[in-house]
Amino acid sequence: MKRLLPMLLLVFSVGVEAETINYSGGGIYVGQVSNGTPNGQGSMTWTDGAKYVGDWKDGETHGQGTFTDGGGGKYVGGWKDGKMHGEGVSAYPDGRNYVGEFRDDAFHGQGRLTLADGAKYVGEFKGGQPWQGTLYDKLGNVTESVVEGVRRAVN
Repeated sequence: MKRLLPMLLLVFSVGVEAETINYSGGGIYVGQVSNGTPNGQGSMTWTDGAKYVGDWKDGETHGQGTFTDGGGGKYVGGWKDGKMHGEGVSAYPDGRNYVGEFRDDAFHGQGRLTLADGAKYVGEFKGGQPWQGTLYDKLGNVTESVVEGVRRAVN
């Protein structure tokens, strides 16, 4: 076993050396690179304080990762072709948070959006907008329903 461990470490460390790319706009990428482009695991830090840590494919965020913007917002979840996509959790500086599905950087599919005051919407989103679901006040009382994007008060 003592002889096997160094060989395993050597096998798993080949080809995962981190490289650094300094972009003209001021961003810095540190991580795996293929053909001069981020591919694999890496992190990108921008001059405004924003940072992404996670998977890359052909220079785009793709796979699982965490993006923190310079203003205090954060997204943890899936990425596809440089956009939030799949399951994710997003927290905003104003106190809102969203847990659910994303497509092309927008809430899309099943999710829960909670506002800073505790009110929330639970249901389906389409293109970032509530589509089919229920709105609740901070006490959990149903206040409105949404059917095909149209909000209706509940009596």
